[in-house]
Amino acid sequence: MTNSWDIGIDIDRAASTSLNMQIVAALTDRIRSGLLRAGDALPSTRELSVRLGVNRKTLILAYDELIAQGWLVSHEKRGTFVSPELPVFKQEQRVAAVAQRLSGRLAEPAYLPYGDEHLPVSVLDEDSTDFSDGAPDTRLIPFEDLSKAFRIALMESARGNRMGYGDPRGLSTLRIELATMLRAERAINAEEDTLCVVRGSQMGIYLIAKILIRAGDGVAMERLSYPPAREAFRACGGLVHSVKQDEFGMIPDDLERVCRSHRIRAIYLTPHHQFPTTVTMPIDRRMRLLAMAEQFDFVVIEDDYDHEFHFSHNPMLPMASMDQSGRVIYVGSLSKILAPGLRVGYVVAPASVINRLANQIMLIDRQGNTVTERAAAQLLQNGKLKRHIRRALKVYEQRCQSAVQAVQEILKDTVHVAHPSGGLALWVRFSQPQNMQLLAQLALQRNVRILPGSMFCDDPSDVQAMRLGYGSLNEREFRLGIERLRDAMKGDRH
Repeated sequence: MTNSWDIGIDIDRAASTSLNMQIVAALTDRIRSGLLRAGDALPSTRELSVRLGVNRKTLILAYDELIAQGWLVSHEKRGTFVSPELPVFKQEQRVAAVAQRLSGRLAEPAYLPYGDEHLPVSVLDEDSTDFSDGAPDTRLIPFEDLSKAFRIALMESARGNRMGYGDPRGLSTLRIELATMLRAERAINAEEDTLCVVRGSQMGIYLIAKILIRAGDGVAMERLSYPPAREAFRACGGLVHSVKQDEFGMIPDDLERVCRSHRIRAIYLTPHHQFPTTVTMPIDRRMRLLAMAEQFDFVVIEDDYDHEFHFSHNPMLPMASMDQSGRVIYVGSLSKILAPGLRVGYVVAPASVINRLANQIMLIDRQGNTVTERAAAQLLQNGKLKRHIRRALKVYEQRCQSAVQAVQEILKDTVHVAHPSGGLALWVRFSQPQNMQLLAQLALQRNVRILPGSMFCDDPSDVQAMRLGYGSLNEREFRLGIERLRDAMKGDRH
């Protein structure tokens, strides 16, 4: 089966090296680094030529050269694969070196019961507009593909007597498929044993906090950040320290100030699309933060909650892909791809850390839903999930453009909204001061739920902004909500 995941190859048409030899060098480098493994399937020459925008003959020449050198093998009617006869000592040395760097960094925590949550909850009727924090549209789910995958998973599980207790780290097949996807799409050198399946990213964050944070340990987060993550760290005894942020995310100089005043055990980041402001952290700042992790001996918890939904051609790779000192724990999810109700998330970390996460799972959940995990694995294997992502991405990109246009046309100069590079929500700033609490109440009276910026803040100060999720709303539904919000703003006289 042809690999449906994108292989990141940069083509320099101005270089003196021929295009086919550039492709040869790029694929050889990915095999040497372990991002492509023995037996991995490669895209067909026709498919990859379309992706790279080069003539198919160029790909045929490159593949023929790699086959002649022994890097690839070709099987008639099956496709082209990384050779199973490759010397693997270089990959083994790299894996061993990574394991050695990552071993022994995370200490056992003291146990503390979960604390109170302070998150707003409201129930809306069918005629209401819920500007969520960035939920996907479950109406876009490929129901036929999903139902078929579930039927097959259920039959295989029942007939094979596989519906009993299994591995608390998650179904082996799913972990292998996720690791393959992460290596190909995000350059993360993941393995079956360095990946743990969890019921959504929030469960992963809490489990990480549970094994990482002792009572009194400091955790640094941006002033505006994801509230459930903040509460998870506090529930495990962590002391959360707010760090200033700007249009590029967390400010390293302010983090350094915090690190010199407090013992920081971990920092929590959403660098791909900062939550809630949607900005993407640039590469130089990411590198600075990774260097600071080494300098001040803290762990980076990277929550890549919606990596798939990026509208530029080449989304920035995760910080975990460039981590050289073994300090990034990576959290991802399939819930945004399909539906929040399908609870499939994952954590990538050293095998020793994954085993400790599994021990915690044994105490609270025993294991995930094996039928759901088997269905998800099949959707990854047969390429249906990748095709769904591509279709959904086009829909969300169009909705993003329409949402920005609707905000600008209807709310006019009362707000400022930047066009995000991805994600499923907008960050909208007010031009003039608003009574945000009153505005939220007036909006609810008009069947609209908004998320004021103060929801994401760790202090009581006012935030003159709001996060408007557009992913779950079509163009008509979003515009209707914005019109109602405009009417609510007219009623806000203070």
